[in-house]
Amino acid sequence: MALSPGTSLGPYKVTARIGEGGMGEVWQACDTKLDRDVALKVLPEAFTSDPDRLARFEREAKVLASLNHPNIGSIYGLEEAEGVKALVLELVEGPTLADRIKQGPIPLDETVAIATNSGDSQCCCCTQIGKLVCSEVAEADTLPVLRSRVQS
Repeated sequence: MALSPGTSLGPYKVTARIGEGGMGEVWQACDTKLDRDVALKVLPEAFTSDPDRLARFEREAKVLASLNHPNIGSIYGLEEAEGVKALVLELVEGPTLADRIKQGPIPLDETVAIATNSGDSQCCCCTQIGKLVCSEVAEADTLPVLRSRVQS
């Protein structure tokens, strides 16, 4: 089953495509049971038969579930329907760090605030898991949020 606006994955009704990355596509959806917007990170169909990719995807879900930090988006669950596997994630809206970079040079004080808060969430990962769990914090996955907090 290919996702598109209007399709459903379990109780989640897809409303829009948000983006695409190395591990799959991200869609905005409405949780019809709890009446809230969520993000669905979908494992591409080509990877669903790859045991290594499946293990990595499920490991990502478990790691996210083990973390609780204001600078890290929450995971609500792992959904599978009609051969589609998806992480159900907190929808964090707003411009990404990549969007901010496109606007031009970032002043030093803003850079320090973003880096400090991004580093804080990475330290949280290291502390709670005992090792670095994500070697990639991409600017497309990092959202500078109000009060200079960053959520990735």
